[in-house]
Amino acid sequence: MKVKIVAVDLQAMAPIPGVIQIQGDITSQDTAQQIIKHFDGKLAQLVVCDGAPDVTGLHDLDEYVQSHLILAAVTICSRVLELGGTFVAKVFRGRDSGLLGSQLRCLFSGEVSFAKPRASRNSSLESFVICRGFMGPRLRTDLKPSTPCENHSSNDNLLLLWYDKDNFEDVNSSQQALLPFIACGDLRGFDPDVTYTLAPDHIVKPPVQVPVDPAYSEVCRFSRLNQSNTSKFQSLEKNNEIDDNDDISRFTELMEKLSFDSREDNL
Repeated sequence: MKVKIVAVDLQAMAPIPGVIQIQGDITSQDTAQQIIKHFDGKLAQLVVCDGAPDVTGLHDLDEYVQSHLILAAVTICSRVLELGGTFVAKVFRGRDSGLLGSQLRCLFSGEVSFAKPRASRNSSLESFVICRGFMGPRLRTDLKPSTPCENHSSNDNLLLLWYDKDNFEDVNSSQQALLPFIACGDLRGFDPDVTYTLAPDHIVKPPVQVPVDPAYSEVCRFSRLNQSNTSKFQSLEKNNEIDDNDDISRFTELMEKLSFDSREDNL
């Protein structure tokens, strides 16, 4: 059976062998039609969403915006994911993540759980939600909130509590459904926010793929241009080609010439 992989991103992507790439908005119906077209009219068995908004540093706001991005991804799932399919998405784990999970459980008949891979930074709110058994556009109506786990108060982080899927009892309507949180791997490893001393034989490896067209590339280019001009100016000053008696017009003319030469070097 031939496997087809379709990647969608707002930004340009570096080519990946065997992957069909679409530059577009996942919330657009046109993008959904393009995906289905590449699948020859069939639906996908797995949808993975690794998108995230620009982080503001305000965790509550970041979590809120991320949850709406997830719901937008679920919207496109209703068009491209087959019945019984699996949906995996990045989320920002917070105190209200249980609400997002309970919303997703209305669309998936299988297990809905949160997991934090070992590769994810310890200090980051990032985790992933795994949803199995997509039911299509129809919603589940048989769900009831579950009771809290023993030895936990209602104010505890909902993600640290487990729900019993076989024991849905009538509880207060204001109580939220509790979802399991799975910590993948040992989280006591290196902290990305701490500086560690590298071993003498450590070899720095280049990134697998550098950014194709980052927004900061123009800034880096001008920064290198200014550094080049400064080095040339210091060299001229060292050789006494510039002294304190040079007037402003001579200095300006020389710097303009250096900038012109540097631009020619970059062409």
